[in-house]
Amino acid sequence: MNLKQIRYALAVAEEQSFTRAAQRCHTVQSALSHQIAKLEEELGCALFERTSRRVSLTSAGRAFILPAQRLLSARQTLVDEVVSASGTLSGTLTIGTISTLNAIDLTEKLAAFHRHHPAVNIRLYVGISELLLENIRQQQTDVAFVGLWPGDKDMLPVSHRLLSDEPLVALVSPRHALAGCRQVTLQALAEVPLVDFYSGTGARRQTDRAFQAAGVRRHVSFEIDHIEWLENLVRSGLATGIVPVSTAQRLSGLVAVPIKDGPRRQVYCAWQQPLSRAAERFLQFSDLGPAEGEKTALPPGRGP
Repeated sequence: MNLKQIRYALAVAEEQSFTRAAQRCHTVQSALSHQIAKLEEELGCALFERTSRRVSLTSAGRAFILPAQRLLSARQTLVDEVVSASGTLSGTLTIGTISTLNAIDLTEKLAAFHRHHPAVNIRLYVGISELLLENIRQQQTDVAFVGLWPGDKDMLPVSHRLLSDEPLVALVSPRHALAGCRQVTLQALAEVPLVDFYSGTGARRQTDRAFQAAGVRRHVSFEIDHIEWLENLVRSGLATGIVPVSTAQRLSGLVAVPIKDGPRRQVYCAWQQPLSRAAERFLQFSDLGPAEGEKTALPPGRGP
């Protein structure tokens, strides 16, 4: 068993395709398949079920994933520690963020970090909070910026920092009947077409719980997974959105209306232990580590 075989197997598991996994690993499919076959032979069991249409994990394959991810992470940590001992910070820093992060200027922080540590490879991606937190738990992401309904705080890992706590507002086009209101009720919002994130996501729970608490039933006409879709639907006059006030302030030409007894959103910076050198230094450099009173598992005595 070697690290190349493990990387190949994880790529197949994530891509659910030998062809796409080979492309991702910059190798030919026959070589990738041969290495995985050798890995399965050494393990004494099949990791994948192969059909003409799809590739899926066996029960043994599912058991393989997490230890394999941890092994690769440990290997990267070893490399980072050795390189750091020479005085140069390197490695990969993987950061996930929601599309409506307004509590900090993440681009500015990453640019400043890169100027000081150019050897670190920065990987940034956008996703929903549930995906970001799961990737943190699986150690596929170093640091995540997530938005949660206050009642979902138990979803966070031990190490996190609260960045903002803000109300949500109704977002409408200037031509909308609600645009002239000084305040709007949840009942009034339930009577117009709404756009919101997919059911079951943290962003959706922020609004669902508010309507439930008020005893108001509503229908969401448009379900989206990115703030740009919400903005476009609102601009077109097709729907009313419900967004954090900081997001509304960044969308010019639209009208934000306060919601009586409306929902709130909390934005957190979250990370999982053990931290890579690059991730630890990024949190320290960007002043994103734990504030007083926030939960943390940072090891003592680790300075920048």
